[in-house]
Amino acid sequence: MKKTRLCDLLGIEYPIIQGGMVWITNAELAAAVSNAGGLGLISPTAGMSLNDDQVAHLRQQIRTAKSLTSKPFGVNLPLLTPGIEDLIAVVIDERVSVVVTAAGNPALYTSRLKEAGIKVLHVAAAVRHAQSADRRGVDAVIAEGYEAGGHNGLDEITTFALVPQVVDAVTIPVVAAGGIADARGVVAALALGAAGVQMGTRFVATHECAAHPNFKEAIVKANDVDTVITGRKLGPARILKNEFAARILEMEAAGASAEELIAFIGIARSRTGQLEGDLVNGEAYCGSIAGMIKEIKSAGEVIQSIVDSYDTVLASLR
Repeated sequence: MKKTRLCDLLGIEYPIIQGGMVWITNAELAAAVSNAGGLGLISPTAGMSLNDDQVAHLRQQIRTAKSLTSKPFGVNLPLLTPGIEDLIAVVIDERVSVVVTAAGNPALYTSRLKEAGIKVLHVAAAVRHAQSADRRGVDAVIAEGYEAGGHNGLDEITTFALVPQVVDAVTIPVVAAGGIADARGVVAALALGAAGVQMGTRFVATHECAAHPNFKEAIVKANDVDTVITGRKLGPARILKNEFAARILEMEAAGASAEELIAFIGIARSRTGQLEGDLVNGEAYCGSIAGMIKEIKSAGEVIQSIVDSYDTVLASLR
């Protein structure tokens, strides 16, 4: 499989990053991905109860990952997370290799992280955001298209359209994200000029992920039209279709205000769906690629299947 400058930047064997997903991307998953040659990412809230101390929990997750792998791994830090200053201090204190930031201004912490020897990647859903991250000194940008699960950009740009435009607009490595789950997606991303890929939903359906078995099975059973975008008044999110999603769409169609939607959604609905497995009343972030995922595998098997198929996909293009 082709080595790219992303591999050199992060010290990894294959240009594959496991997306950091709230509540479910735990130390065990991150370590398994890193041991298989990719870059695993921990979410500070992975497996956490609502009353846990997020800072102490993240520190323990980092130490658990270090006990499971000697290879680089990272932490996913949305910049609007409450207590972000304390989380930044933890990743610096624990000497984490990589931090992926999102949902905020990359100027806030990039210099501080880099001064501590940490590589910084920032998620961008539009060219202007990628250019801003480049100017702020991040090491690479993750260009995330609208196919991705979870929170998405307001401009609704697809991965296939976004990635080459970002590649042309910045000087740093670009990672393609959204709608990628196999070797065909990796080859396509590299053809668009990306230096690697980030995959989220494919790694939910793995044995090591902290996601509830109900969530994993729902992904395996999903077809091509089983995700939907909700919450455009609050910030669009792609989730699995269920009763909770249908109710939000009904409220939006009826003209519900942002305040009414927030009151209905309440607190930690994504935890209810993803970690507790209540797929009636909970929210389950899921990419539109779910229809391609037919089996729960180990994280290592996911990466190895991509590596094994990569040359075959390339050969089919000649």
